[in-house]
Amino acid sequence: MFCVAQNYKLRSPCGQKGDSSWNSVTVPSRKYKTKLAQHPSQFFANNHPHHSHRQNIISLGSRRNNNGSERPSSSRPPSQNQSADMFRRSPVKQFDFLVIGSGISGLTYALKVAPYGNVAIVTKADDKEGCTRYAQGGVCAVLDKSDSVESHVSDTMIAGAHLNDLSAVDVVCREGPARVLELVTLGADFTRNNDGSLHLTREGGHSNRRIVHAADLTGAEIERALLASAHANPNIHFFEHHLTVDLIVDDYMGVPHCLGADVLDQVTNQMMRFVSLSTMLASGGAGQVFPNTTNPHVSTGDGIAMAYRAGAVVSNLEFVQFHPTSLYVDPGRAAAVAAASRRTSPNLSKGGSSFLITEAVRGEGGMLFNQSGERFMERYDNRLELAPRDIVARSIHDQLVSRNEKFVLLDISHKPRDEVLHHFPNIARRCQETLGLDISKEPIPVVPAQHYTCGGVNTGLLAETSIQGLFACGEVACSGLHGANRLASNSLLEGLVFADRAVNPSVAHAEHVLCNLGRQLHYAAASADFRGSRQAAADGLSPSMMNWVARTRQQLREAMWRNCGIVRRSVELAQVHALAVEVREAATAALSKHGMMVELIELQNLATVAELTVACALQRKESRGLHYTLDYPNLNDSMKQPSYMMKPTKHYSMTRGMGGGGMLVGGVGGHHIDPLNSSPSSHRNLQSQFDAKHLYHHHHLGNQQRRSSFSSSSSSTKRPTISPSIISPSAAAASFVTPPAQEVVPNSDILV
Repeated sequence: MFCVAQNYKLRSPCGQKGDSSWNSVTVPSRKYKTKLAQHPSQFFANNHPHHSHRQNIISLGSRRNNNGSERPSSSRPPSQNQSADMFRRSPVKQFDFLVIGSGISGLTYALKVAPYGNVAIVTKADDKEGCTRYAQGGVCAVLDKSDSVESHVSDTMIAGAHLNDLSAVDVVCREGPARVLELVTLGADFTRNNDGSLHLTREGGHSNRRIVHAADLTGAEIERALLASAHANPNIHFFEHHLTVDLIVDDYMGVPHCLGADVLDQVTNQMMRFVSLSTMLASGGAGQVFPNTTNPHVSTGDGIAMAYRAGAVVSNLEFVQFHPTSLYVDPGRAAAVAAASRRTSPNLSKGGSSFLITEAVRGEGGMLFNQSGERFMERYDNRLELAPRDIVARSIHDQLVSRNEKFVLLDISHKPRDEVLHHFPNIARRCQETLGLDISKEPIPVVPAQHYTCGGVNTGLLAETSIQGLFACGEVACSGLHGANRLASNSLLEGLVFADRAVNPSVAHAEHVLCNLGRQLHYAAASADFRGSRQAAADGLSPSMMNWVARTRQQLREAMWRNCGIVRRSVELAQVHALAVEVREAATAALSKHGMMVELIELQNLATVAELTVACALQRKESRGLHYTLDYPNLNDSMKQPSYMMKPTKHYSMTRGMGGGGMLVGGVGGHHIDPLNSSPSSHRNLQSQFDAKHLYHHHHLGNQQRRSSFSSSSSSTKRPTISPSIISPSAAAASFVTPPAQEVVPNSDILV
C-alpha cells in the first residue's frame, strides 16, 4: 500500500465522518496488516511486546468506501518509484507520520510506526549525514552480570550534577539493554569477544564496562543497519536535501496542535507543505553555533529553533558539552604531510581541527599530559582521565590558558600496538593521514571542541512536547536524562529508548486527529498562504549578500566560543546575547525580503539557538555541570532545577478565515521577557502556560497510557518549577548587524 500524490480525504476511525470534501480512510485489512508484519524490516513490531496491542488503524493511501468496506481496485496500485515521482511533483504532501531527521532517533521511530501508516523522512542533506554517523565511542547498556541498572543510574545522575530527571534516567537505563539488542537483531555488526559475546568497553564517568561498540565507528554501523531496513520498508519514504523551515501549528479547543511542516526542497528550490497526523522532531543538535565542533555541517539547531518559534517549551540550553579531546592539527605539519602524500591539505580553521578522539581512548588507558610531560589530571580530580567530560574539558582549558599553549597530549602508546590499532582503527588512520602520526608510538595532540547540546525541546517520558502531535527525541530534545552534563555514550541510547516510547502516543494522537481535526487538516493541505509568505528565493542571493551571511555567521560563532564557551562571565554573556539578537533580527528581515534560502534559514536558526543558550546561561547564577561561570563559581542549591523557556505565541486557527485561508506558523519576535530583568512573576506565568498546555495532553493520552506496559512511569511528565528566561532583545543593545541593501556591503564588522 503506497501513498500517492492526491488530495487525501480522511474519515475518523471512531466512525464519525470528517469534512465531506475529504475521501474516507479507515483500518487496513487484516491481510494488509499480516503482510506488513511479514516484512523483514518490521522486526520491531514483531518482537516488541509493548506494541502488540496496537491496531493498524491509519493509512492515508487506503482504498476504502465511506462505510469502511474495502473498495475494489480498478487498476493496479502504482509502483514505489511511480508513487515517489507523483509525490515530488506536488507542493502538498500528506502522510500519517512525518519524521524530521534521519539519525538513530528518526530512523528507529520511523521503523516502529511504519506498520501503522505511511511515513515521510525529511532530511536536510543525504540520508546518512548527521551526528549519528560520526559517533565513535558506542552505546551503553547494562549487559554484564557484574553491572547493574542501579549503577548506570547512579553514574548518570553524578555526571548530570543531579539536575537529571530521575524518572527519565531510570527509564533509559532499564529499557536500554532491550533496545540495544534490537539493533543486534536488526543486523548491526558490533565488536565481539573471541567467544562471540559483545565486547564492552569503558568510558569516563562509568563505573563498569558497559559500552557496546563497533570498533571506533559505532555510529556509522548503527546508521548503516537502520538505513538498510528503512529503505527496504515500502511504507517509509525518504526526502533528502529537504530543509524543514517551520512547523505548522493550529489550535483545537484552545490547545496548539502540530499538523506538519513547511519544507524547502533544496534541489528544485520549491517550498512544500508536509501535512501529517503526528510529527517527530529528530533533527539533532546545534554544534555549528560554535566554530570548533565535532558536529557535521548540518547541525545548525534547526529543530530547536523551529520548535521555539512554534511555541514549544525548550529547556536547559545553557548546558553545552565540550568534548575534552578533538584532534588538534598544526597547519604546517598537516600541509607537509599532505604534500608528501600528494593529497589536499585539510581545511583548517585557525589551526584547529574538530575530528573527535573518542572517550574510549581514555577509557582504555589513555593518559593526558601537558607539553612539559606532566600528567596534569592529578591536580584536578582523583578519577584522573576517567572524570566526567565537563571536568576534563575545564582542566584542559585551564592548562591551555595558564600555560599559553595550543594543545595537550593524549597518550595511548603504552598499550600493545595490536590492541590500539584493533580498537581504534579509524582514529589511527585519520591521525596517520592528517599528521603522519602513529598513535601506537606517539601521543595525540588534542583540544576541547563543542560536542553535544544537552538542552533542547522539553519532552516527557513518551517524547511528547508541549505542542500536541509534536514529539521529539535525540539531541534535539531535552528529556531530562542528561541533566547538567551528558554521561558518555548515553546519547545513542536515549535516542533508541525515546523513539520506541513515542510510538504509542503517536498512534493515539493520529487517531485523535482523524476523529476531531479533519477540517484543520483540510485547511493545512489546501492553504496557499505559505506559498506567498514563505516563498523560495527565485534567483539566489547576490555575492555581496552571500558574503554578509558568511561573515556574520562566522563572527557570531567566534563570539559564542569566546563569551559562552567552557568558562563564562556575565558581562561577556550579555554582550554576545545582544549580538545574537541583532543577528537573528537581521536574518529574519533578510528572509522576508529575499525569500527562503538555506543560508539565511540556517543563520536565523543559529542566532535563535545562540540567543536561547545565552539567555539560559545568564539566568543560571551558579556553576553546575557544563555551565561554569567565574561570577558564580559554586553550586547554588536554590537553582537545582531545570531552566525553561517558551515564546508567548498566539496560535491562530486555520478555520477562522484568516486572509488567504492560511495559518500562522511561529515566527521569532513578539513580546518577550528580558532575561536580564525577568521577575519571579514572569516565571510563574510561564509555568501556568506550560501546565495549561499539558492538561489536555494528559487527558487525551490517559487511556492510551493506561493500556501501555509503560503506564507505571508514564505519569512522570516533567513540569517546570522555574523559568529562568524567556528571551528578548536587550533594550540597550547596539545595532551590530545590518544586511546589505541592494549590492552595498556594510563596512562595519560585528564586534564583541
